[in-house]
Amino acid sequence: MRAADSYTIQKLGMPSMVLMERAALGVVEAMERERFDLSRVLVVCGPGNNGGDGYAVARLLHEKGYDVETLFVGKEESRSEDNRKQKEIAEKYGVLEASNAAEKEYSVVVDAVFGTGLARNLEGRFYDVISMLNQKKARKVSIDIPSGIQDTTGEIMGIAFQADMTVAIAFIKRGLVFYPGHLYAGKIVTRQIGIPKEALPKESIISYGYEPEDLKTCFPKRIPNSHKGTYGKVLLIAGSSGMCGAAYLNAKAAYAVGAGLVQIYTAKENRIILQQLLPEAIITTYEAFEETELNRLLNWADVIGIGSGLGQSETAGKLVEYTMKHALCPCVADADALNILSEHLSWIPKNPEEDGGAKEKSRQMVLTPHLKEMARLLGCSVGELTKERIPMLEAFVSEYPVVCALKDARTLVAGEGEQLYMNLSGNAAMAKAGSGDVLTGIIAGLLAQKPEAYSAACLGVYLHGLSGDVAKQEKGSYSVLAGDLIDGIGKVLKEL
Repeated sequence: MRAADSYTIQKLGMPSMVLMERAALGVVEAMERERFDLSRVLVVCGPGNNGGDGYAVARLLHEKGYDVETLFVGKEESRSEDNRKQKEIAEKYGVLEASNAAEKEYSVVVDAVFGTGLARNLEGRFYDVISMLNQKKARKVSIDIPSGIQDTTGEIMGIAFQADMTVAIAFIKRGLVFYPGHLYAGKIVTRQIGIPKEALPKESIISYGYEPEDLKTCFPKRIPNSHKGTYGKVLLIAGSSGMCGAAYLNAKAAYAVGAGLVQIYTAKENRIILQQLLPEAIITTYEAFEETELNRLLNWADVIGIGSGLGQSETAGKLVEYTMKHALCPCVADADALNILSEHLSWIPKNPEEDGGAKEKSRQMVLTPHLKEMARLLGCSVGELTKERIPMLEAFVSEYPVVCALKDARTLVAGEGEQLYMNLSGNAAMAKAGSGDVLTGIIAGLLAQKPEAYSAACLGVYLHGLSGDVAKQEKGSYSVLAGDLIDGIGKVLKEL
């Protein structure tokens, strides 16, 4: 953002004070649109440009006839030049500095203490003021990001302002959507101030997300004169003895997103129950590793999903190894396949240029690890991964030719040369066994209909979350089961 500000000011000639004015106008407009009671407002300003935005907000509210006061937190000698100018202008317009703000009641408190770039824990007066503000009964608004939230990771830097609404300036910062920062942001709205997307540094990792309307243009289309072969054959190597549920969820989800034909390759004990649960699927079974049969199935498939409920037996290991080394079609690896691969990363197919181009299609591989599985793949702790998830994820997909959907409350999808996708759909009701099996089936079913692996992974993750949102609306936060997510798929797609 500093680089983007500099580009806009120096290269495009936009005065910094104009950007500040537009930010302040956006904040005031957002509060009025949300019908906040602005009868008595306290604007708390830090010494930087975020505080300058705050002084401009206070002046604009004062001009509209609202009762507004400012409170400065910081050292006078630390004020930025624009902050100093905005303070002087506000004073000349008659905006008053608050006295005994801790003892007064306000209808709204505006947090303009820190913006982006906070690199140390809040302590001393900063800590005391944020703590005091959080205890007030007023509606609370943050400019750009709540003070105390680390802008990139969402970490709490000692203490953080608890906002009811955050007005993100120009772009939403990752710290607003990563947890725990998201819990402090309240409703997030964005206001453009004249900083174009092109001003962002080309080498920076810029995330994006989908909105529901995007599914209309991105989702695979149905063709009038088509048949089941048109929409692909999905092979699911899933389920071990006593673990047929994962295979069922895989297969039903793949069908729900439009796959034409699904075949499950599973342990012999699962045949009868799977045939009863999902008669639409082909059921093929094994008692031990059979190379000839597996090779036949790999050649039959247009897409392979492997790992859900597979277990980590010797047979499972052989199934994963042979599939990784011999499959020529796109593959989605989940759960136990990932745990097995963490001990055998050399099984991941190489770039086609490294093997003479013979396995070009094998590059279409999607891995769907949760944080613990990803930590195993990387050989690090979950804590290390949580703190550095984006650079570690980008480094992984640069080393291995895969698309990786790192599952969490904010799932990330990365692929070499692709823009980082950050998923904003979904909710805590989805934190149930089987939810990941549904996602694997969704992505496999989409891949069968020919989108690229990265596109299928992003669409799959987003649709998975939307389906969870529908399920939560119908059943609440506690009672949603994985099968309810599959029911939600049809409802989401029908609505769109």
